[in-house]
This record gives sequence, structure tokens and C-alpha cells, in this order.
Amino acid sequence: MASVAMAAAVMGVTGCSSDGDSGDKSGDKKPAESSSAGQDSGGKSDDGGKNDQQGGGGSGIGGGPQVKQSSPQEAVASWVGAIVKGKPKEACLVMAEPAKGSAPAKVGSPERCNSGAPDVQKMQKGVGRFREAFSPKPPSDNPKVEAAQVPANGGKAVIPADKVTVDGKSLDKIIVSNSTGVTEDQLDVKFTSAKIKDAWYVTDFAFNIG
Repeated sequence: MASVAMAAAVMGVTGCSSDGDSGDKSGDKKPAESSSAGQDSGGKSDDGGKNDQQGGGGSGIGGGPQVKQSSPQEAVASWVGAIVKGKPKEACLVMAEPAKGSAPAKVGSPERCNSGAPDVQKMQKGVGRFREAFSPKPPSDNPKVEAAQVPANGGKAVIPADKVTVDGKSLDKIIVSNSTGVTEDQLDVKFTSAKIKDAWYVTDFAFNIG
């Protein structure tokens, strides 16, 4: 089971961090509107071009498009799907660090995510550790990941884990089932997605127990 400290360390590499604030969790499950990360993409990179690359199961990024980024729910579904499929480089494509002051936004690109940069490798290794926690039992070779539509304000949207499903199972329930000594009411997991230029990216991942 991934801990809060580990989540903060992993996501901090790319500008994402563990958020201590717990958002309101609703029991009402809205119809999911994103599709599997394994399907065709309309995602775009930092220069406005399409991310027509895929994570190659731990090797290079190449081939057909895999990530969807035209909405916050597509970005989150693509990110979770890449992790469950064991493709951290594909997850990297949909991660970003928003602009801060004079520093421009940093978004995942095939060049960056397929590079051997130490910070990128560390991030991908850390993100890969969430695969077991996010995977339903029994796992499937091509999981269908969906996220419910949520309101976006100021170019940002927060999607809690109970609004994300993997093969029809709620992600918060999956995480609890893969953990020891953690109950559903103790868990607060949520994803923040932000729009950067013409595409949506996962910019924060909060994993809190308490």
C-alpha cells in the first residue's frame, strides 16, 4: 500500500504533491465520460501539437496515440489507466507542472518522458509503485478506466477516487481492498487536472489517510 509520504515524494519530482486538504466525497456516482487510456487519443503536448505517442510498457514511447487530454476526466483516466497497465512513461505524458511566476509550465512530452534524466526515471519508478494499489482483482490486460465529469473552475478540476472506475470498480474501493488496516471513510484520494494551452494534464495527486 502506497503511503502518503511516498505519494508526496513521487509526485514532487514533476511538480505534483500530496495535498493535506480533504475534499468532500460524494456517494453519488455520476456516469463516466472518459474512455480507456488504451484507445485513440486527441491529447496534445505543450506546443499545441498532438501527443501521438504511447508508453511502450517500460521501454520506449512510440506507435499510436494512447492518452486522451481533451477534458479533465480524460486526463485522469489516461493517467490512472497507464499506471494500471504498467506504463509509467505513458503516465508521464499526461503529467504537468503549471507555470510558476516567470517559469513556464512543464508538461510531459515524448522527448522528456523517454529520456534518461534522473528526475524522470525517479518519477516513473515511483509512479509505477501505485500499480498494485490501483489494480482490481483479478487484473485485466487492457483495463477500462473511466472518470466522471466534474465542474471545472479556472481551468482546474478535482476528481476524487470515488468518481474513477477501473473495469467498473470504484478506485477508492480498489485501493482499500489492496490495503491493510485502512477503511473507506479514512481514505481521501483525489486528482487535480489543469488545462495548459489546449490540453488537460494531471498536476496534483493527493493521497491522504486519516
